[in-house]
Order: sequence, then structure tokens, then C-alpha cells
Amino acid sequence: MRKARLRDWTAGPGPRIGWTARVREAGAPLALRPYRLHFTARVLSWTGSAVSPIALAFAVLHIGGGAGALGLVLAASAAPQILLLLVGGVVADRLPRHRVMVWSNIVCALAEALAAALLWSGTARVWHLVLMSGICGAASAFFTPAAGGIVKEVVPAEARHAANALLKIAQNLVKVGGPALGGVLVAVAGSAWAIGWDALTFAASAILFARIDLTPGPVKVRAGFLADLREGWNDFRSRRWLWVMVLQGALVVPVWLVGYQLLGPVYGQRVLGGAGLWGLVVSGFTAGLVAGAALALVWRPRLVGLVVCAGTGALALPLAAMAAAAPLPLLVAATAAAGTGLAVSMTVWSGLVQDRISTDRLSRALSYSTLGQLVPVPFGYLAAGPLSRTVGVRTTLAGGALVIVGAAVVPLLVRQVRALALTGAWQSTHEPVTAEGSGLSARAPR
Repeated sequence: MRKARLRDWTAGPGPRIGWTARVREAGAPLALRPYRLHFTARVLSWTGSAVSPIALAFAVLHIGGGAGALGLVLAASAAPQILLLLVGGVVADRLPRHRVMVWSNIVCALAEALAAALLWSGTARVWHLVLMSGICGAASAFFTPAAGGIVKEVVPAEARHAANALLKIAQNLVKVGGPALGGVLVAVAGSAWAIGWDALTFAASAILFARIDLTPGPVKVRAGFLADLREGWNDFRSRRWLWVMVLQGALVVPVWLVGYQLLGPVYGQRVLGGAGLWGLVVSGFTAGLVAGAALALVWRPRLVGLVVCAGTGALALPLAAMAAAAPLPLLVAATAAAGTGLAVSMTVWSGLVQDRISTDRLSRALSYSTLGQLVPVPFGYLAAGPLSRTVGVRTTLAGGALVIVGAAVVPLLVRQVRALALTGAWQSTHEPVTAEGSGLSARAPR
């Protein structure tokens, strides 16, 4: 494999590199073939995933289902993820992560292809879509921990921040155009073709993941599945900074989803006057996500704990703006700021976790982290309706904003969180780093 020269930039001690150089070399990870394959596969998969929700909703309606049936389909996807996520973390730490990703994509491709075929033939029933959704949800429980850990294997440390940021930019750009594409595809060709497109992207991604060629790492002697699970838990709880921030997410994620995704459209209907103006607010958030990922690509803050907490706190801005019945331009600006802060904090956080946790334990740590933030979400949705009816939508939004601010500030009282910083690979040495020295296979690309 030809050498890929990669440079590191930092806001910390040592020589600094200008913004022009940072922008020019931000795409350096794409020179590495394993990362390039991973990046392309993820983008393909995201294009399918952006179309899938609209296609699935209209498929349920097309075969005679209603809101209750659609709820069953969505629940069938979420439940296996929660139940199997820890298992997926152990498997991803035991087996080659790109192989786990290959088989997860193949399973989803087959399930969605079968669902599309049933829709094409006119024989599809709601339980078919429930089953398909459950199979894909189970596969996602294995894919997510593997995908979260593989960046550390395919990219050397000094290029990892740019690699995470590039993925986040691509993901957020797909979020901008994906739903519109899905709506057009469903309107023109029908939901079966849209689901078939999703199946095709899963299959294409599996082929690309299969071509990732990594040098095998050291083999670890394991005492068994339960022992691996316990080891992952002990490792997770021993890192105070990690579980404190996961607790933060366990509070913020359900409150944000309730405030923005559930009560936000209600506010848009009652106060703004309809879906059109609420769509402007959603566009502001999406634009903020793209801008934040682009900012993270060229800005490498050293005080990671402070940046993550600040980005988390920014999510309170739209909820507070709605609670105060702020003018529409101010609400759109607040939502854009929230998207920017979220994208920056997520990108920086990914790099920190990859930097601090060893490769052989990373997927298990990520599975515990993700599970901790997923479990409270259904309870938040269930509580939102009764609470908003009792105290009012705007009061509920104001309370949510206060919870987010508190969750953003309290972790900073913990010294380990305040001290979170990326050093080492982030300190510029201006020395070129080759792919051969990063643990990647040196075999020539095919």
C-alpha cells in the first residue's frame, strides 16, 4: 500500500498549524484504503436508512395498517437493540469488527429484500413488516458496537479526529436530502421500491466492508462470554468520567427527544401555525448539524469535557425558545446552535473514547454507553403526554430546558470530567505518519 502522509493539528501545546493547512489536509484519512472503504460503505448505508422510515410508514398504511400497526413496527426495531446490544458489544470485541459489520448488513439486506418482494407481490401483511423490522433491529445491535470501534483500527491516532468528523459530515448531509429523496421515491415508485433500495444499499455496504483488510491483532485468551460481559462492565464502571457522562446522556437524550421530536411538532401546530414553519425549525437543526461537523473537522479543542458539556447544554436553547414563545427567527437560530453544538460534542467525544479505551474493550464500552442512553427513551415518551396535558406544553418544554442545563453543568463538578483532554497524538510533531505504522495491512490494494 502506498504511504499516506498524515499530519496532526492541535489547539494544545506545541507548534500550531494554520486553519488553511487544516482545511487542506482534513481529508487525509481518505488516503487510507480501509478507511475509504468504511467511509463509502457508511454513506451508502445512510442513504438507505434516510429513505427507510418514510417507506416503512407508507408501506404499513398501504397494506391497511394504522398508527397502532406502525407503532408495532417501530417497537419491533427498538426492542431487539436494547436486549441484544451488550451481546453485540462482546461479539464485536471477540471477532473482527468488519466481519461483524458484513454479516449485520447481509442480514438486513435479506430481510428488507424479502419485505420488498412481499409488497411487490401484494401479499405483505403487517406481521411481515414487524418481523423484518425486528430482524434489522437485532442486526443493528451487533453492527453499532462494531462500527463504533472500527475507526480506531483503520485510522492512525493522529488522523482519527478528522476521520470521525468526515463521517459525521457525511451522515448529516445525508440527513438533509435523504427524507426528501425518500418522499419522492415513495411518491413516484412506491414504498416497495424504496424498501428495495434500502436492501440494495445494505448489500453494497456489506461488499465494501468485506474488502477491508486489517492486520490481525494479538489474540486474547477469554474465559467465556459471561466473563467477557463482566469484564466489560467492570471496565466501564471503573472509568468514572465515562459513566458520569453516560448518566448525563441518560437524562439529556430522552428529554431532548421528547422536547424536539414529540412536543416540537405540537408546538409548531399550536403556536407557529402548521408544519410548514416547523419545517424551517427542523431545517435549522439539520443545517447546524452539518456546520458543527464541518467545524469539528478543522477545530480540535483540547478541553474535551468542557466542549462536550457545552455542546450538550446547547440542546436547551430550542426548548427554552419554544417555552418563551420566541419569534420564529430566534427559534430557528437557537435550533441551529443546538445542532452545531451537538455535532461538535459528538465528534470530539468519539475521539476521546477511542483514545482512552483499548481496542479489545472498546465495543463493549460503547455498548454499555449506548444502552444507558437508550433505555430511558421509551419512558420519556410515555411520560411526556400526561405531563404536558397536566402542566402544559410550554411549561414541559421549560422544565426540559432546565434539566438539560443541569445535566450539562453538574458533570463539570467532577474533576475527572473537567480534566478530560486529548494529548499525545493531538500534539503536533509535524512528523509524517505512514499507513504501515498504523496497524493497517501493507498489502497492495486490489
